[in-house]
Amino acid sequence: FEALSDFRYRLRRFLRFSEEAVRKERVTPLQYLLLLHIKGYPGRDWATVGELAERLQSHHHGVVALVSRCEKLGLVKRVTSTADARQVETHLTPKGERCLTRLAQVHRDELRRSQSFPFGGQAPQ
Repeated sequence: FEALSDFRYRLRRFLRFSEEAVRKERVTPLQYLLLLHIKGYPGRDWATVGELAERLQSHHHGVVALVSRCEKLGLVKRVTSTADARQVETHLTPKGERCLTRLAQVHRDELRRSQSFPFGGQAPQ
């Protein structure tokens, strides 16, 4: 129980830090996660709404609305797939890239500073 408690404590502290950090960039925590999951999608730097819904553990229609809000803010753009015209790819815009880069650095710095990466492991590079 002690290890689980410590893990949940460290995780919650980091999440609280993250919420405050992203709001300083004038995005919501969910918008930040969307940007992160687009950039961090395995093997490429774009994702479909379905893939993002899985990563965010959210409903497809909710992610469609989230992508639309981020598109209005100039953070992402939708691109019809050249491989399959039925598929729409969600890409970061240069503004989204800059926002994500700043926030990722702030998050890495906090993980190193607090050494609170879950289970005491090293922060990702």
